[in-house]
Amino acid sequence: MIVYKKKSNQHLITISTSILIFMITVPISVMGQKKKNTAKTEVGRPQYRNLFKEAGYSQDEIEKKVAKAYYDIFEGPNKVYFEEGDALAYVSDVKNKDARTEGMSYGMMIAVQFNKKEVFDRLWRWSVKYMQHQNGPREGYFAWSVNPLTKKQNSPGSASDGELYYITSLLFASNKWGNATGIHYYKEARKILDAMWKKDGTGNVHNIINTVHKQISFVPEGGGYNWTDPSYHVPAFYEIWALYAKDGHEQFYKECAEVSRNFLHNACHPLTGLNSDYTEFTGEPHPTPWMPEGFRYDSWRVPMNVAMDYTWYGKDKKWQEEYAKRFQNFLRSKGLDKFEDQFNLDGSNPDFILQAGTIKKLRHSIGLVATSATASLVNNDKESMDFVHAVWNAKLEPYQDGYFDPYYDGLMYLFSLMHLSGKYQIIVPEVK
Repeated sequence: MIVYKKKSNQHLITISTSILIFMITVPISVMGQKKKNTAKTEVGRPQYRNLFKEAGYSQDEIEKKVAKAYYDIFEGPNKVYFEEGDALAYVSDVKNKDARTEGMSYGMMIAVQFNKKEVFDRLWRWSVKYMQHQNGPREGYFAWSVNPLTKKQNSPGSASDGELYYITSLLFASNKWGNATGIHYYKEARKILDAMWKKDGTGNVHNIINTVHKQISFVPEGGGYNWTDPSYHVPAFYEIWALYAKDGHEQFYKECAEVSRNFLHNACHPLTGLNSDYTEFTGEPHPTPWMPEGFRYDSWRVPMNVAMDYTWYGKDKKWQEEYAKRFQNFLRSKGLDKFEDQFNLDGSNPDFILQAGTIKKLRHSIGLVATSATASLVNNDKESMDFVHAVWNAKLEPYQDGYFDPYYDGLMYLFSLMHLSGKYQIIVPEVK
């Protein structure tokens, strides 16, 4: 009995020692794993460069610059944002006297980035009330242009970039503010996406994305479904959909992102970096009855979209860096302080000039000054900082001839300041 008891005590001591070692080592192992996972997350997280700070401006100056641009566009005497009653608001293309899904969805993206929930909600409610189709073949889609005074739809059809920005900004709003504060942002994003996937050509209305080519269409109906607009190609947004839409089409969206990146290789001129406003899915220019091929207003957005994709996901860095150098070097060759805003793709002056409002004239537009500066996030050449200084010194005010566009020029300018100050970011779900 004595021997048995001694062995039992030794057995208990062994078990106790094992338990003690387990209790000590497991937390250390878990902590190590947590550190490893955190390190992985940190490595994978985008690095939002503040290029203005790198260019020598103080953070106080930068904050004031960005705040003034927001004030000028949304609150100042030349604003393009107008509130109606207690719950609604619209963004107007004031020179064309309409509200467009482009401006409405841009306004929402800006609002969620700046944590302006009331502005976001007002714009969304106005969009739903006056722009979104609630039935018929276009159900879930938006009329791209509405008269803000009469509320009459100037055109019931959609411009695909409007839906693109609506969906992405709603997903960001869901991540930022949750879905229990008056608007269920996620459900609203899914409503558009689910409606999009139900389009089968009935009424000649299709998916926003041409499902065969996996590219965004110029418009999701009629012949416009079969060609595209390079400035609508925002591969970073498809990556966001793949992460947060959770609608079962994740792999398709990832493939669309890759297709868009490769498409831009073909759409941008190998020497100048310029692209045509409209193209075939191959990247070849698509002339229309109202406009021949050429680099014009829509095209200004391409360098900004490339800069966003480079910063947020960095999956095509080599080509994007080469593109940014080509594009900025071409503009520099035209004079950094005087390059004009429309070109033939080879860089020559166009015979056809696209009118802006009532004005038909080439100019050194602040909108292109702004978007070309965002390419400095991609172009690692030191001299590229000249573009950053150029947009810093630019003023959103009337030109000497009186022309002034606080809408398109203004929104491009504000987006540029957001990118260059590191304030245009992926919005991930809030950790409770």
